[in-house]
Amino acid sequence: MTIDSIINGIVLDHIPAGKSMEIYKILNLSRLDCQVAIIKNAVSRKLGRKDIIKIDSILDVDLSVLGYIGPGITVNIVHDGRIAEKRSLSLPDEVRDVIRCKNPRCITSVEQELPQVFCLADREHGVYRCKYCEAPAEREKY
Repeated sequence: MTIDSIINGIVLDHIPAGKSMEIYKILNLSRLDCQVAIIKNAVSRKLGRKDIIKIDSILDVDLSVLGYIGPGITVNIVHDGRIAEKRSLSLPDEVRDVIRCKNPRCITSVEQELPQVFCLADREHGVYRCKYCEAPAEREKY
């Protein structure tokens, strides 16, 4: 399989295997009119298997939410065919509209237009709590 290199764009690397489609939805990449390549289950010495997303355009998007999905994800910014910047991600302090509060008494259950906001409560254990009711997020292990 051959996937062309990109001249100017973004490469999301070291995505936990099977999480690329979730990232595709969260970042709303379907709205883009540029090329987007998703490579699933690529061989990785570090992870065993990983996903990669190549975006043939520079986006003005907050990529910090990716740290919630996989703190080990790297963001490579490519200019003129070379990696101009490499960012390692960590857990973000706040996550918006990615996690839904499971507490039936939370105001977000009644007021549907309120954003779902979770704040990092414990960085060591990756625990997030709802901004409104402080219920812990039921989080998948990535």
